[in-house]
Amino acid sequence: MAINDVEHCEVHNVHRELVDRIGKEMPSEDELYDLAELFKVFGDSTRIKILFALFESEMCVCDIAETLNMTQSAISHQLKILKQSKLVGNRREGKSIIYYLADDHVRTIIAQGMSHINE
Repeated sequence: MAINDVEHCEVHNVHRELVDRIGKEMPSEDELYDLAELFKVFGDSTRIKILFALFESEMCVCDIAETLNMTQSAISHQLKILKQSKLVGNRREGKSIIYYLADDHVRTIIAQGMSHINE
């Protein structure tokens, strides 16, 4: 797409007060990088399926694998990424490891995403 194909202002007129205010509110480069990395985690459909399953109920790896018709190994790999990103947590119950959404923020992200695509 050529630059002329993108809508833009016909006159260069910087709104200095607005630009300065937004510049002061802009998160640091490190915070923006971390946010971008978080959103990358949501860029994989298998991880989204796992998060959606955990949105509905806490589950062990066996149940997640069965629900998604995948191997436990594949699920475990994705759960590791989700856990490193602080999106899921886990606890031991006897010989099983139960996974759950880490907090209400994750629940809100999933719910808002579903609401957005269903508009």
